[in-house]
Amino acid sequence: MEGNQVKLEGRGITAARGFKGSGISCGLKNGKKDLAVIYSEPEARAAGVFTRNLVCAAPVKQCQANLANPIRLIVINSGNANACTGEQGRRDTWAMAEKSASGAGLDPSQVMVSSTGVIGVPLPMPKINTGIGTALENLNAGEQADLDVAKAIMTTDTRIKQSAYRCTTPMGDFHLGGVAKGSGMICPNMATMLAFLTTDVKIERSLLQELFTGAVNRSFNVITVDGDTSTNDTALILANGAQRQVEITENSDLLGAFKDVLERVCRELAYMIVEDGEGLTKVITLHIKGARDEESAHILSRSVLNSPLVKTAFYGEDANWGRILAALGYAGVDIDPEKVDIFIGPYQVAENGGSVPFDEKEMKKVLQERDISVLVNLKQGPAGLTAWGTDMSHEYISINSDYRS
Repeated sequence: MEGNQVKLEGRGITAARGFKGSGISCGLKNGKKDLAVIYSEPEARAAGVFTRNLVCAAPVKQCQANLANPIRLIVINSGNANACTGEQGRRDTWAMAEKSASGAGLDPSQVMVSSTGVIGVPLPMPKINTGIGTALENLNAGEQADLDVAKAIMTTDTRIKQSAYRCTTPMGDFHLGGVAKGSGMICPNMATMLAFLTTDVKIERSLLQELFTGAVNRSFNVITVDGDTSTNDTALILANGAQRQVEITENSDLLGAFKDVLERVCRELAYMIVEDGEGLTKVITLHIKGARDEESAHILSRSVLNSPLVKTAFYGEDANWGRILAALGYAGVDIDPEKVDIFIGPYQVAENGGSVPFDEKEMKKVLQERDISVLVNLKQGPAGLTAWGTDMSHEYISINSDYRS
């Protein structure tokens, strides 16, 4: 069953019923908003996907430990990742959960903690504790609350990232909204990114986790800016069942509608992260076609979009398709280079692994655009995938040579 989906412009994390949020400044980022709270009035079931980096921050481990619990609140700070801070970092993370729980009348097991920012610096807990109290006092729902949360989780981001939909079904309406941050250290297998989603459907946690993992694999895990995977990467979704008549089960007629909205919000947020990539001048949409399986397509897309030579070719507006073919060849996937077709924009530049004549002037027009589509047809199987990446510019180097946010 497909529901009637309506995008809720200007809305994000509190679009679903029963959710409130706030974002305030507690002094971590020189007057900018830097602490957010997302609160669910009913108990919510949670699902999450986290960094695969072995250097894993304390807040990630805290979220993993509480994931199976009924969750009521997420507290997030930006400006400080609380990563590589040892035992002190672990104590501070749990202290954030305890402070939030105490202020909201909850048990610490019902609280998730997330942090992003500079690595290796202890949290200024007096500021954090004061900020948590202020954030809880300012909980609200609506466009302003959505905006405040979106601003409070940003670091080097230049714009907010949020999306929300209402889906009308014969069983009633349901809502799904989300907010994200990220613009650098972005790579498949999560990025230096945080993403939080909320929905008011009723759903079992195991099914929610299954659907969320699939949505993340087709969104946040197919984006890359620079090939670096961070220490704090976290994507969480809370489902609080406030719309009790809308229940999602494995055999439900509503399963397809919910899955579609979930993947749509995840993909929109993922694209916003790439589009805001540090120092980028191009967004590259890579379509892999004809792969043997989806995992092969993932590996191949990663190899192409993470290639410094591919990135710099697009920055230089050079249709050097040989760099794309070379990146496919060293990806570790068995392909036949003599079957590969490559298109840049509407123009074919390679056929069966060899060159195809194309109009250089027309191609230059394509490469001068900010959004560039690349199609690779491997002609080996039924699988395909769309992934997103960026070029790499002088500005990216400038930003990351002196990172302080």
